[in-house]
Parts: sequence; structure tokens; C-alpha cells
Amino acid sequence: MAKKPKLTNRQKRQVSVNRTKRLSNSETPTEIEDNQFEEQQTGRVIGRFGKHADVEDQFSEVHRCHMRRTITSVVCGDQVLFRPGKDKSLSISGIIEAVKDRKSVLTRPDFYDGVKPIAANIDQIIIVSSVLPSLSLNIIDRYLVASEDVEIKPVLLLNKVELLSPTERAEVETQLNIYRDIGYQIVYTSCKTLTGVDQLAACLKDKVSVFVGQSGVGKSSLINALLPDADEVIGDISDNSGLGQHTTTTAKLLHFPAGGDLIDSPGVREFALWHLPTDRLILGFKEFREFLGGCKFRDCKHGNDPGCVIREAVEQGKVSQQRYDSYHKILANMDELRPAHIKQ
Repeated sequence: MAKKPKLTNRQKRQVSVNRTKRLSNSETPTEIEDNQFEEQQTGRVIGRFGKHADVEDQFSEVHRCHMRRTITSVVCGDQVLFRPGKDKSLSISGIIEAVKDRKSVLTRPDFYDGVKPIAANIDQIIIVSSVLPSLSLNIIDRYLVASEDVEIKPVLLLNKVELLSPTERAEVETQLNIYRDIGYQIVYTSCKTLTGVDQLAACLKDKVSVFVGQSGVGKSSLINALLPDADEVIGDISDNSGLGQHTTTTAKLLHFPAGGDLIDSPGVREFALWHLPTDRLILGFKEFREFLGGCKFRDCKHGNDPGCVIREAVEQGKVSQQRYDSYHKILANMDELRPAHIKQ
């Protein structure tokens, strides 16, 4: 797949000027545009399909739109200026003119494009895990670092708890209490028994949330439990790999009748953090922050370095050994996972 040509500084300035004009509604459209489109209005992106996006207007009507070539990214949750097409018989008739400034954006690294946005203007990130295919605290930590880096509140959700015996449930809760102790909210759910679904609904009410998590953890099943009319496709766990099968292939925004919205993003099996510098990675472990700057040496690696206050905090039981080990595991993998063509 050919890469987009890089814009020169002059071209970037012109794109910025054009965007500002569209946002201020001061640009006079061409005669051809006037013949094809209605007046410019504000809308919200509720779906993204390849080169096109679904935009919902103030009357809840949805318009499938093209995007101007100068727009670099459009994701679910974006507030945009768009012009509906006059010819309603066309499946794609509108055009997105400009994307308004985002109050928040969740991103993840992409092998080819560096860092790509996933969702915009969200209030909280629901990190969905399950006991099947397996519960990985290290993957939870990766999502938490990503959430802390963009300063969006995370909520931990463990699904499929009906598969746990009482003894196993107690063991899992002990594991996850590490996160409760450092201030994260935890929700336990089962789509089979509907355990915790009401608690989850209350957590989502009047907020814009995004589901993230590995494939196969039950995100689509949870959506069906919350919104029976959504009719999300549910996948199975692969017998060969033990991993979940991708069922959500495009991002979409769903409305709750009682208030609030949910963005369902395509599942990812690994949430890489190779795009983060080390100082931002360690800030993602929020219980480490009070100790930063207290080490004996400024270039402390927080391992066996003499005078490391974070290691001392672990030894004194002030910081979880599991989280400390997870930090070093992520750190060790960052250079290994970073694409060769992308420099730190």
C-alpha cells in the first residue's frame, strides 16, 4: 500500500489556513459545491468505514460522507463541519469540510503511520478483559499506561466471571485488588447471567465511553446485553490459537436511551507502547509518580541501581511487585517491538 506523500511546510500552512476558514464558516464554496451540497452544519462522526464516515446531524439523521483530501484524520466521536448532499438517492453524498478541535483523543501506535487516533472526545476508557482466553495483568497495564498518557479516566472490566469457581473468583479478585488499591474502578460482568450489567450501565450513563481490549473478551456480547437492538456479531475463541476472533471491524458510536454514548473500536490483541519515551511510560504507572525525582542518580533505571526509591518502595510494600515487574517487562519489550524505520 503506497504511503501518502509528505506535505511541505508551505502545504501544511495552507491546509491550516483552509481549516481555519472552514471552522469560521468564512470560506465561499465554489459554484460546483453549491450545486451539490446543502448549507454547512455541525455534526458528529458515529461511524468510520474506510475512506468514508457516517455523520449524525442535530436531528439524529445520519449522512454518509466523503472527506476533504486535506483532512488528516476522522474518528468516531469527532465534531465536524459537513455539508449534506442534495441528492438523497446517492449512498455517499455529503462531504466533511473540517474537524473541530478534540477535547480528548485515544491513540495507538501503527507500524506504518506512527501514531493513529482511535476515538475522540471521550470521557472514559473501559478496559475489557476476561478469564477466557486468559487474564493478562500485563495487557491491562499496557492499556492503563495508554489511558494515563492521554489523561482519560480508565475503568477495568472483567467479563465472563460465570466461568470462575468461587475459589477462582476469590483469587482473581485478589489479583485485581492491586488496581483497586491504587484508585481504579473495577466492574465484574457476565453476559450469560447478566451479573454486573446494571452496574456497567450506571458507569456508562451520561458519559462518552470507549471499549478497548483483546479480541474475544466479549465486548460485542456486552453491547448486546446493554443494547439488545444493537445486534452485534459475536465471535468464538480459536481452537488453534486460543485467541479471540475479530468480530468488530469498524469503529462505531452507539447511543444509550437513558443517556450516554459508547464507541466500540476494533479489538486488538496487543496494545503496543513503543511510541512512548521512557519518562512517559513510567508516568503511566501512577503509583510510581510520588517517588519520581527521589532516586540517588538522575539517570536511574529503577532496577538494581543504588539509591532507587521506587525499588525501595516495592521492598517496603508501598508499590506492588507485580506492577513493578510489569513496568520492566514493558520497558524491555519497547525497543524490540519498535519498527526499525521509526526512531525513538
